Amino acid sequence: MKLKIGVIPDCFRLPIKEGIKKAAELGLDGIQPYATHGDLDPKNLTKTGRDDLKHFVESLGLVISALVGDFGGHGFADPKTVEWRIERTKEVIDLAYDLGVKVVTTHIGVVPEDENDIAWKTMEESLPEVGTYAYDKGIVLATETGPEPAVLLKKLLDKIGNPGLKVNYDPANLVMVAGDDPVKGVYTLKDYIVHTHAKDGIKLPDENGKKRWKELPLGEGGVNWPEYLKAMKEIGYNGFFTIEREVGEKPEVDIIKARDFLRKLEKEIWSK
Repeated sequence: MKLKIGVIPDCFRLPIKEGIKKAAELGLDGIQPYATHGDLDPKNLTKTGRDDLKHFVESLGLVISALVGDFGGHGFADPKTVEWRIERTKEVIDLAYDLGVKVVTTHIGVVPEDENDIAWKTMEESLPEVGTYAYDKGIVLATETGPEPAVLLKKLLDKIGNPGLKVNYDPANLVMVAGDDPVKGVYTLKDYIVHTHAKDGIKLPDENGKKRWKELPLGEGGVNWPEYLKAMKEIGYNGFFTIEREVGEKPEVDIIKARDFLRKLEKEIWSK
């Protein structure tokens, strides 16, 4: 079974079409572009523009594995901005539908431990609306792991019980932010994982009560990649591993290194 490797083209820090071309030049299988600003903001793409984008990506032999629909801030946990976020997320879902993309990823906000917390209640009330909107179009909204342990995210998703709400699994976020075990988390969230990020990093000591972390090139951080891939294979995952490199002076060099690192593990673990 081939390991499907993609990239967030925005990580190249090039104009978006150049970033997409670069992904094809590097022999990657797919892309997961941001659709929250710039040329790919749904507000900036007419029907013709959407058709042109779809054909452009296909002409390069690429697949759009997902769209990033993360508008920053506190996600769906902030009652002051949640209505705006719902409408904007629906616009990204509509774009995904027009492009034939089945996954939109986002950060829903930090899931609190207390179900009576206003953040929990706001997410529990707002997420079913966008989940159902997506599901009715054959799409899922996948929240990215990281701010909280996997068991806590599962608790919220189980409580909501909406088929349009899934998980974009980022093992590095679990290591860097939550201090969680990303291999164990695979089994915890196995029923929800539809897309993943290939990223690495380490957790740093908290400073003045604030969490600190450092993102590192793939294979140099705290993610046990061989065991992680074994776990993903064991649960039957067959989606994309999308390279995300948010920092570093030479992102293209790090992305190439990540590609080669994953292809090596593909031969050793995935394709056997």
